[in-house]
Amino acid sequence: MKKIVALVLVLTLVAALFVGCAKKKDTASDAKTADSIPDTMTSEDGKYEIAFVTDVGQLKDKSFNQGTYDGVKLFANENGKSYKYYQPANSSNATDDDRFNAMKDAADNGAKVIVCAGFMQATALEKAANAYPDVKFVFIDGWQIDTPSKNIASIAFQEEQCGYLAGYAAVMEGYTKLGFCGGGGGENPAVNRYGWGYVQGANDAAAKKGAKVEMNYTFLYGANFAPSADLQTLASGWYSNGTEVIFSCGGSIFESITAAASANDAKVIGVDVDQSSASKTVITSALKGIGEAAQLALKAAYAVDGGDWSKWGGVCTILGAKEEAVGLPIATWSLKNWTVDEYKAMLNDIVTGKITVDNDPSKVGNLENVTLNIVE
Repeated sequence: MKKIVALVLVLTLVAALFVGCAKKKDTASDAKTADSIPDTMTSEDGKYEIAFVTDVGQLKDKSFNQGTYDGVKLFANENGKSYKYYQPANSSNATDDDRFNAMKDAADNGAKVIVCAGFMQATALEKAANAYPDVKFVFIDGWQIDTPSKNIASIAFQEEQCGYLAGYAAVMEGYTKLGFCGGGGGENPAVNRYGWGYVQGANDAAAKKGAKVEMNYTFLYGANFAPSADLQTLASGWYSNGTEVIFSCGGSIFESITAAASANDAKVIGVDVDQSSASKTVITSALKGIGEAAQLALKAAYAVDGGDWSKWGGVCTILGAKEEAVGLPIATWSLKNWTVDEYKAMLNDIVTGKITVDNDPSKVGNLENVTLNIVE
């Protein structure tokens, strides 16, 4: 696992910008939603100023790629910029060369800013940023990458916080037999933080209720974030043996988990974006503001709405509860035994530091109220 070389917390400024984005969405002047903006467009000069390079999986993955690209489209539409997405060759088996070639195609095709989704972009992104020093790059789920021109803005999230909230919500709702299926084969720092937060949240809720939790926990069959028959079989086995809800934490593996849940009348927790519209099995989702983060970085790149690239380029900006960048979806709240007000109070406790969620996934293991069955 790569280490984040340096972490820069951008608190007041970023929080204000996130709040500004939220307010703008509530106004009548915001006539466009991401879904109403086409994924492809034709520019007058055949060039595309803003590019998005997908992570593994498909653009419409109802998760990480789609959520990030929604932010790109919204910014481009609002600011009159041309945009295009690029998917590296070989899909889930894409190599660093495939990813670099996608970035090269984008830069050669007129991109001034290239937004790259996913931790696996790092090697290719560093190469591309050095090859195209006048292009600005945005590294979502990244860490600081030093380039002479400081043309990479890296953004990471405190996924352990929303993972904690998801685990707490599940147990408060009455579930005590939980599952976690992660993508990235255990090498994705963001997914690992989600999972460890989920364990901690379940543990604390169980303590409050005087309960004990059993949890199956695995990255098996999720290495490339793609759905598979093997993963669906694994999840079905868990469900048939008593697991009540599985946290699906890995892009398109969601398809396998929800298929298994549907066949077993069981439940799922979504990830990254609100996935409740994609399956009736979803009880909640662990959210992070990937689309909003992309918009903030693009505002900095174009110096609009107070954006300042000097505060983003060459550093890693960490976004969490304080910046209103992680949480659970309120608009589609369906939980019966844990209320929105209780959720808001807990979220505030995380913001103020009354509740601290550990962010070191290497510590994952049994806690006082959670017994883990780690499947490798």
